[in-house]
Amino acid sequence: MTSKISLLGLLLALLAAPATAQVTIADAWVRGTVPGQKATGAFMNLTSATDATLVAASSPVAKVVEIHEMAMEGGVMKMRAVERLALPAGKPVGLKPGGYHVMLMDITGQLKDGEMVDVSLTFADKDGKKSTQQVRIPVKALTASAMPKH
Repeated sequence: MTSKISLLGLLLALLAAPATAQVTIADAWVRGTVPGQKATGAFMNLTSATDATLVAASSPVAKVVEIHEMAMEGGVMKMRAVERLALPAGKPVGLKPGGYHVMLMDITGQLKDGEMVDVSLTFADKDGKKSTQQVRIPVKALTASAMPKH
């Protein structure tokens, strides 16, 4: 009887535990590449139900995937990797050309308009608990510069 009570208590504790960061991913796209090009960007809108951070990304089409920021510094546009990107509760955060984005580097081949790219995004909630979400992202023409419209 004791083991049944303990198992029930464990089950109830798991059900009562706070959910990990749940993030809505919308309007995602990857910029297409030309033959021999080794890097490109993935862009999207992220909205978290609770305070969270984007802490990592990966993809089978790239050997290196990083969260990047582009910003003007002294009149020069600079790009650099960031360790994390804050996602305030309920506020959409845009990953777009010229700003924050997911950088796919050392890609395994040309990414053509209409193809799909699998990307795993890892989020951490306010307590540091991590969760990963998989997303299939369409490749848009190399000349694409803005989020697609609905």
